[in-house]
Amino acid sequence: MHPSSTQADYTSRDAVSSSTAPWPTDAERRQLTVMFCDLVNSTRLAGQLDPEDLREVVRAYQQRAAGVIQQYEGYIAQYLGDGLLVYFGWPRAHEDDAHRAVHTGLSIVEAMDNLNTRLEPAYGVQLAVRLGIHTGPVVVGEMGGGDRHENLALGETPNIAARLEGLAAPNTVVMSDATRRLVAGTFDYDALGTPALKGVNDPLAIFRVRGLSAAASRFDATTTMLTPMVGRKVEVDLLMRCWEQVLEGEGQVVLLNGPPGIGKSRLLQALCARLADASHVRLHYQCSPYHTNSVLYPIATQVTRAMQLPPDAASSVKLERLEALVTQTGLPLDEAVPLFAVMLSIPTDDHYPPLAQTP
Repeated sequence: MHPSSTQADYTSRDAVSSSTAPWPTDAERRQLTVMFCDLVNSTRLAGQLDPEDLREVVRAYQQRAAGVIQQYEGYIAQYLGDGLLVYFGWPRAHEDDAHRAVHTGLSIVEAMDNLNTRLEPAYGVQLAVRLGIHTGPVVVGEMGGGDRHENLALGETPNIAARLEGLAAPNTVVMSDATRRLVAGTFDYDALGTPALKGVNDPLAIFRVRGLSAAASRFDATTTMLTPMVGRKVEVDLLMRCWEQVLEGEGQVVLLNGPPGIGKSRLLQALCARLADASHVRLHYQCSPYHTNSVLYPIATQVTRAMQLPPDAASSVKLERLEALVTQTGLPLDEAVPLFAVMLSIPTDDHYPPLAQTP
């Protein structure tokens, strides 16, 4: 892999300009989650394509990956030929940088699946990526000399992330135990043991991320016991009275409003616990700070859960599950499937004609 300084400088600074965080001027010690992403069999790809076509294919991959990284507010530190070195936690830190990194890795894999539907007919290639993620301490700041300067993180953390990427199978995300502890409950994963990592003395447990867990909310995802409800008897009693009216045939709508951290979600969790043995259907819609530009994200998430997709489902499987779900509703397949497919980013290829409807 060879550095591409022009692209690295442009994209890195462009990503930071979208954030309100100031550009750090001095080296500083940080805890970062570092992600390495690389194309699989790039050497074979270079021998298969004309250099001009190869450039277009690699640029398409980089642009698609960069769009995903920017969505989760990661920082592209370097373009290493067809590889990407990405920081989460610098220059702007978030309380959930490890989550953002794993979300990014899974989304890049999904983006490659969609990108291949365009690249294969045009260039006859199928792209695959490997991703490695590790969390740990670094010292990050400006490095270089002359007219060549980059903001890089130094320490063992980037090296371990690179080693993990090398162990990943095509189109998979591998994370260290340090990252796993931070995201446990939010993602499903498989243990891969403690393989020897070149240059790393201590054994390191690693895990392959399979996808988002079935937890519908951060309360479902938590692995610790929730604290007892205190001082909310009046509110819980009010919700239960509304439920009793529902059972009598009087529909109810309750708006629970309040500042962040006051316990709104915890109160709803208490209601769900009260209704655990009652016959009811629960539809859970939750917004996400990672999808503020996707107004239908809560709906898309609900539909995806209803499809009961297996981990690493191929596009063809996703389309089959969507068709089965639409069939249950009685809606016309030719009208409903293309609409939902666009919302869920599922390619339909030539299975359905283009919609003639206006927005």
